[in-house]
Amino acid sequence: MKENKRPLPEYVRKVVDDPARLDALSALGVMDSEPDGDFERLCRTVARIFRADIALISLVDQERQWFSACMGVGALMESRTDTSFCAYALAEDSNSMVVLDALADDRFKDNPLVAGAPGIRFYAGSPIIVAGQKVGSVCVMGLTPRDRVDPDDLLQLEDLAGVASTMFSLKDEARVRARTAAALVREEWRHALTLEAGKVGSWVWDIQSGEVVCNDTLRAMCSLPDVGTITTEHILAATHPSDAQAVHSGLRASIVEGVDFNSEARVAASGRWLTIRGRVYQRDTDGRALVMMGVCIDVSESKQSAEHTRLLLRELNHRVKNTLAMIQSVARQTIRQNPDPNDFIEAFSGRLRTISEAHVLLADRDWSGVPLHDVVASQLGPNFMVNPDRVEVRGDDMMLPADHALGLGLILHELTTNAHRHGAWSDATGVVSIEWDVAAKPVRGLKLKWREHGGPAVEHPQEYGLGAKLIERSLAKVLDSRVELNFLPDGVEADVWLPLPQAEH
Repeated sequence: MKENKRPLPEYVRKVVDDPARLDALSALGVMDSEPDGDFERLCRTVARIFRADIALISLVDQERQWFSACMGVGALMESRTDTSFCAYALAEDSNSMVVLDALADDRFKDNPLVAGAPGIRFYAGSPIIVAGQKVGSVCVMGLTPRDRVDPDDLLQLEDLAGVASTMFSLKDEARVRARTAAALVREEWRHALTLEAGKVGSWVWDIQSGEVVCNDTLRAMCSLPDVGTITTEHILAATHPSDAQAVHSGLRASIVEGVDFNSEARVAASGRWLTIRGRVYQRDTDGRALVMMGVCIDVSESKQSAEHTRLLLRELNHRVKNTLAMIQSVARQTIRQNPDPNDFIEAFSGRLRTISEAHVLLADRDWSGVPLHDVVASQLGPNFMVNPDRVEVRGDDMMLPADHALGLGLILHELTTNAHRHGAWSDATGVVSIEWDVAAKPVRGLKLKWREHGGPAVEHPQEYGLGAKLIERSLAKVLDSRVELNFLPDGVEADVWLPLPQAEH
C-alpha cells in the first residue's frame, strides 16, 4: 500500500515544532540512547493494565519519534513524526487521548500504520512532561478496536505517565550530577598535578575539629606521616621551635581578625624554610571561623640564594674598599717615582689593569677564588703552557683565595714588566723559569720561584724602586706570606711563599 505523505495538521505541527518543547527534549539527551530497563518495566506494566498488544515510552522530535522503551513492535526503535499518534496526544488539552477505532477516526484512517501493517485500531496515550514541556508520551495500542476504556485504567495510564516524567527528570539530574562530578574530579586532578609539579603543599583545616586535610607534597615537606589523620598539633610540632609561636600567632590573628595568614617557618626535622599562606573561607552565622584553606611553598633555595647574594655584596664592598685603598697607594707611589705625566700613565695603567683583571677573575667565580693558571695567564697570555715564548712553566693548577690571587697577580705583573724592560726578556736570549709546588708541612702552602737567566748581567740596585717595593708588599694582606727578591748577576730571582687553606677530603 502506498504510504500517506499527508502532513500533520497545523495545530499539531505548532505543538511539535515549539522551540521551548524541542529545547526541553534536546536537554534530556536521550534520543538514540540505549533501551532503558526502568522504562521497559513501565511498558510491561501499562501493557498488562490495558491488555494491549503494543506499549511505548516515546519521545517526539520534529521529524521522528524515538522509543526509550517498547513492547510488541519487535526491534523497531523509532518512527516518523508525521505518522505518530503521540504527536496528536501532545496537542490535546486533556491529560490523555483515546482513539477507540482508528479506522473510524478522520485523523488516522489514512495513516499508513492503520491502513497498512501493523493495522492499529486502538490507541490510548498520556503525555510525558519535563520542565513544563510535553516531550513524549506513555501509550498503548491494540490491533482491534474497543468500545470503551475503563476510567480507572486511564487514570493509571496518566499516573504512569507522571512516573515516567519524574523518571526522565531524575535520570537527567543524575546524568548532570555525574558529568559535574566527573568534571570536578578532572579539575581536582588537574589542580593536584599542578600543585605537585610546582611542589606546592595544599591544606584545608577544619577549625572546629582541628583536623587538617593535606596533599602528599605537604606531608613530605613537613616530614609528616604518609597516612593517618593530621591535626594542627602535628603541624606545630613539626615546626621549628623558634618559629612555632609566630605560626600560632598568625593563625590566631587570621581566625579572630579576619586577616590573611602569611608566615615563614622552618621544618624542625629538615631545617628547610617554608612560606605558608592561608585564609578563612567559611564562617558560621555568628562569625566563628569554620574552615581555613592555604598552601605551603618550599623557599629554602630562595633563602639560600638571598643569603649568598648578601654575602657576595658584603665581600664585594670589602674588596672594593681594599682595592680603592690599594689603587690610591699605588697611584701615590707611582707618581712619586714617575713625576712626568706620560711616564706615570704608562706605569700606573699597567698596574691598574692587573688589579682590574684580577677582580674580573674573582667576580666570574663569585669571589670564591681563582685558579693559579688563570693568574699566570693574565700576565703571560693564555697559551703559556702549550706555546711558551722564552718561558718555562711547571706546576699543577690549584685554586687560590681572593687575596692570594690579587697579590700574586701584582707580583707577576711587576716581575714581567721588569723582565721586559731590564731583565731576561730585554734581549733576544734570556729565559724566565716559573715553577711552583705545594708543601704540606709544617704548614700547607704554595712555594713559587721566579728565576731569570741568559739575559743581561744584573746589578743589585742601591735603592729599591717602586716595582721592587710592590713585589715585596703585594701580599701584605695575606698573613704569614713572604717574598724574597734577589738581584743575582745571572738574573733576578723571587721566592714567594703563600699559606693555603687545608685541603678538603
